[in-house]
Amino acid sequence: MRNSTRRNAKLNTSKLATTAVMFFIATVCLGQQPWKLQLTSPEEKVNLKLDLYEESIEVPGFESFGPMNGYMDGNIYGVWYVVGFDIKSDKQAVITIANELGSEDQKLTLTQNSDSTYQLKFLGYNAVKRAQGKKLVKIPSELKMEIKK
Repeated sequence: MRNSTRRNAKLNTSKLATTAVMFFIATVCLGQQPWKLQLTSPEEKVNLKLDLYEESIEVPGFESFGPMNGYMDGNIYGVWYVVGFDIKSDKQAVITIANELGSEDQKLTLTQNSDSTYQLKFLGYNAVKRAQGKKLVKIPSELKMEIKK
């Protein structure tokens, strides 16, 4: 009788361990969120921080508005924050950003490349600019973005 009790205890422990491992694997596989990331364009010194799953990002200078879905800053004029988005797939999203005054908005596509970089492409007129000397000039209409480390 003692041996069968020990055997059942070992089986229960084994089942519990297997269940825990399977739960962990499922959590990791299902918990991947391709649209929660921080990107940078080293050439243009532009940063993009996104969480397209929930409003969880504090935007610098906009803390009183509460968390948002993301923002773009760096070597550009002001901070542009996410005002809308459409996740097309795990590899592509269409995002709308607005400048800090809310006077201009800009639609862009963000596409993941096969080498784990991203291609950011402004759609239509590119309203995002940076100060160069005493002038505001448009940044390139396409940026290669890398995951920020």
